[in-house]
Amino acid sequence: MSKNVVIIGGGVAAVSAVKSIREVDKEINIHIFQNEKYYPYYRIKLTKGLFDNLEEEKILLQKKEWYDLNNVKLYFNKEVLSIDTINNKINLNDGICFGYDKLLIVTGASNFKPPIDGINKENIFTIRELEDVKAIKDSVIDKKIILNIGGGIQGLEGAWAFSQQDKEVIVVEALERLMPRQLDKRASEILQNLIEKFNIKVLLNSKVEKIIGEGKAESIILNNGTRIKCDMIVYSVGIRANTKILENTEVNVARGIIVNNKMQTNVENIYAAGDVAELSGQIGGLWNVASEEGKVAGYNIAGKEASYSILTPVTMMNAFNTSLFSVGNIEESFDKTIVEDEKDGKVYKRLFFKDDKIIGAILVGDTKASMILKKAIENKTIISDMNSLKSFNDILAELKK
Repeated sequence: MSKNVVIIGGGVAAVSAVKSIREVDKEINIHIFQNEKYYPYYRIKLTKGLFDNLEEEKILLQKKEWYDLNNVKLYFNKEVLSIDTINNKINLNDGICFGYDKLLIVTGASNFKPPIDGINKENIFTIRELEDVKAIKDSVIDKKIILNIGGGIQGLEGAWAFSQQDKEVIVVEALERLMPRQLDKRASEILQNLIEKFNIKVLLNSKVEKIIGEGKAESIILNNGTRIKCDMIVYSVGIRANTKILENTEVNVARGIIVNNKMQTNVENIYAAGDVAELSGQIGGLWNVASEEGKVAGYNIAGKEASYSILTPVTMMNAFNTSLFSVGNIEESFDKTIVEDEKDGKVYKRLFFKDDKIIGAILVGDTKASMILKKAIENKTIISDMNSLKSFNDILAELKK
């Protein structure tokens, strides 16, 4: 009798896993249970193209017929409430139990809801699912002032999208500068200047202490006592792995589901990948990581041995009429850095070196070299005669040889 692979969750990790499984095994039954009503789609497009045409057909990871062609049974609006790891069954919200031989958990993460007084009022949103975007589009039409809590990639992409709709936008960021994990101080400064040219207010070292309004958000109070009027609030302050279904099981969970480099949990026939998985104390939280982890999990589920190698973190953003790229390790304390900083503040490039290898790069305004640099970092390319190379273009020429 053919065995069942059950996948809980419908993101990129799930689709990548299916591809790997089918590459190895054409016969095994694959069942995907997800709590949304849509086919798996590109979540990263939700903020990057907030007001673009985000109809389901435009953003699918695979065409609908792909699932039939690969003999994948997809279940919509099915919430898995719990897992019976002793009897190898999942328990669904409709009362049905479904058996599995191998289980892959790719439930992803949810946007963290900050514990702010008034956070549950109307006109307060976050962006994680397609339904979130639709709700925002329906609500924003008659709104004038949009307040974004959080100045990371998602928050800034959202701020840009609202600005392009002629909304007054305010970004409230708790840290002392924008995107410190991806940018050095100068790049953060350049980004902030670019943002403010579009009349978007950026409030650093600021926290929302309270949301005021009769039933709906009408204003906020900051930690310094300042009161700011707003018509809508969108928050993006980090994610939390969706691990609730593993309560009362023996599967090890910390911040995420703990896995080894085969994406296998401590329970032999249960795997996890994507934003819900924790490997070596880290949750990837990136699209390319989720895709690769799903791929590795799929191979191992199908019986082909594969191991996950930590990917180089990559951040890309196209907003505020500029492009931004950050890759690798950008700490300030390395052997050498090379900086190109144009006076008009539109182009900034910085490379970070250790042991004659590029280990990190930041590009603002001109990102044409991004893939060359990414490849050099991933391949740990040795730069010969480092002392004679003085400029960004010198390094680039050396890499192109």
